[in-house]
Amino acid sequence: MDTYIFLQHYWWFVVSLLGAILVFLLFVQGGNSLLFCLGKTEEQKKMMINSTGRKWEFTFTTLVTFGGAFFASFPLFYSTSFGGAYWLWMIILFSFVLQAVSYEFQSKSGNLLGKTTYRTFLVINGVVGPVLLGGAVATFFTGSEFYINKGNMADAAMPVISRWANAGHGLDALLNPWNVVLGLAVFFLSRILGTLYFINNINDENLVSRCRRSLWGNTGLFLLFFLAFVIRTLVADGYAVRPETGEVFMEPYKYLTNFLEMPVVLLVFLVGVLAVLWGIIRTLWKPAFDKGIWFAGVGTVLTVLSLLLVAGYNNTAYYPSTHDLQSSLTITNSCSSLFTLKVMAYVSILVPFVLAYIFYAWRSIDIRKIDAKEMKEGEHTY
Repeated sequence: MDTYIFLQHYWWFVVSLLGAILVFLLFVQGGNSLLFCLGKTEEQKKMMINSTGRKWEFTFTTLVTFGGAFFASFPLFYSTSFGGAYWLWMIILFSFVLQAVSYEFQSKSGNLLGKTTYRTFLVINGVVGPVLLGGAVATFFTGSEFYINKGNMADAAMPVISRWANAGHGLDALLNPWNVVLGLAVFFLSRILGTLYFINNINDENLVSRCRRSLWGNTGLFLLFFLAFVIRTLVADGYAVRPETGEVFMEPYKYLTNFLEMPVVLLVFLVGVLAVLWGIIRTLWKPAFDKGIWFAGVGTVLTVLSLLLVAGYNNTAYYPSTHDLQSSLTITNSCSSLFTLKVMAYVSILVPFVLAYIFYAWRSIDIRKIDAKEMKEGEHTY
């Protein structure tokens, strides 16, 4: 494997890892979506908001980093998806901005909208964010309606390479039921992770008890939608690429074949799924156990990482076009230049240090559980 091919695969791995971490960090959104379901008193709602409010910056920063890494390493995807499916991405970003505003202004003096309005905004972000992000990721397997003409680069009036083939501009993704299925799976997963995080982070017996009970319903719905999407994906035709010519064609059981031909990725997927289930089962089985978020969190990262690797590795079109099959994007036809990928690879050496800092900051913030006393006496509360 030459250097260019290695760097293409390396950067798809990095982007996939960032996407997987982002899905884990959606526990903030999942927790917020449960605000009015689990918080029965003002004190409990405040504890829930402060629990997620101390982590929302991690989610937002990872979302921006994910988009930036995609732009730098695979610019044609960025211009096609973010530039073509802009309604979908604009709604996602707006919901995250709404979240940030809600945290900062709900307790401000002179607040004209009132706490309930801003808390409703948090719930909206908690639903819209995971569902639409899950739907966007699903298009890596189901395809989108766009077409690409690189010859347009010579058009001085409008040098636009990629165009969307319909007026939906991303919202058309929601017309595909399988995109909605994965969106709902991510939504219920985020609620599971949010519940597990509350159990780990909040010291309130009544609230924690309700969190444990809510795991049953959310886990059942998550498994229903997640298994439906995975089974359908494994038995459906996939978007394969002939490495000699770059031609894209439909191949039966392509994603199942990818798993079987990449046993390490299959192992990571199975370990990830088992870790998620173990975090949930252990929490339900042992009332004193409060570390389920870490098992389920690591499992989420491993599961999503393996799914994204299957979507891009082994001669697969990671962003297929249902409008024009040959416009489908692969890690070879949509990547940056060798020089750009090399420079970025050197910069990526700093990533472990950034992750170490995040780990340190996380531990410092969560050095002790949130309780009612802190909400009454703490100077820095939402």
